[in-house]
Order: sequence, then C-alpha cells, then structure tokens
Amino acid sequence: MPESVPFRPTSDVCDDHDDDGGPLPQVLTERFVSFGGYDGFAGFVSTVKAFEDNSIVKDAITEPGKGRVLVIDGGGSMRRSMVGGNVAAEAAGNGWAGFVVYGAVRDTHELATTDIGVFALGAVPRRTEKHGAGTRDVPVTFGGATISPGDRVYCDRDGVIVLPPA
Repeated sequence: MPESVPFRPTSDVCDDHDDDGGPLPQVLTERFVSFGGYDGFAGFVSTVKAFEDNSIVKDAITEPGKGRVLVIDGGGSMRRSMVGGNVAAEAAGNGWAGFVVYGAVRDTHELATTDIGVFALGAVPRRTEKHGAGTRDVPVTFGGATISPGDRVYCDRDGVIVLPPA
C-alpha cells in the first residue's frame, strides 16, 4: 500500500470510477462543513468510534499520521466536540492529513489556521468528557456509507467520498 493518497477533487474521482466498471465511490449523504486550514484533502482511513469522549482520538493522533485521515464516528452528537484546536495542531504536527467527524468540533478560529483538513457536521463550544471510552480501527457506518480502516477517503467542498483500498 502506498504511503499516502494524493488529493483529487471528489467530482473527478467520482467521474473516473463511474466510468471504469470498478467499485463505485460511496458518497456520504450527510452534509459536512469544512473547518480546517485545507478545504480539500485525501488519505487512507483510520477510524475511531466514540460517543462524546475523545480520549481515543487524542491517543490516535499521537502516532505518526503518514498522511492518513482519522474518521471519527461520534454518533452525530452536537452536544460535545470531538476535535478542537489543540488536537488538530498535534495531529497536523504528526503528519495526519485530516479529520472527518460525524459529530461536532470546536475552536473553529484555530482550526481554520491549522495545516490540516477538518470536516464535521458542525461546531459546539463544549469539550468532551474523558473516560477512555471508544474503539479504534473498526468499521464505522454513517451518512449511508460503511468506512473501514485502510479505505481511501477524499474530501472537498463538494462532499466526502470513500473508496476501498486500490
């Protein structure tokens, strides 16, 4: 498996795969908002599934990201944020390409100036609780798609799409 996935616009990826007879991209039906310093990014997927607790997220981003995207299934909660400015800055420093958060983020003014992509459902100022709850690198399902570790994800202002590994 190559180290990273080069960014391509989601519309181009869809067009290419719609015509080649291979697996069609899964297009997430939820409307994600771009909060990070990059409006377009791509990478191999690593996942976290946790509800209103970002302990596992914080553990994950301490690893070398190698251009990966951390896909966080926060259960769609808009009560507590799963990613904030400090988490995003550490992830960017460790080589992560971005986050896709099925839930909320905070510190949007900081996220916008950090060299990382951040797509989420919205923002809320409240931080998460810290109980160490959640699972890592398991398939997650939201927005009409099932996303597995090792899949490729492409994100831009047109949407979020997922393809199996090449």
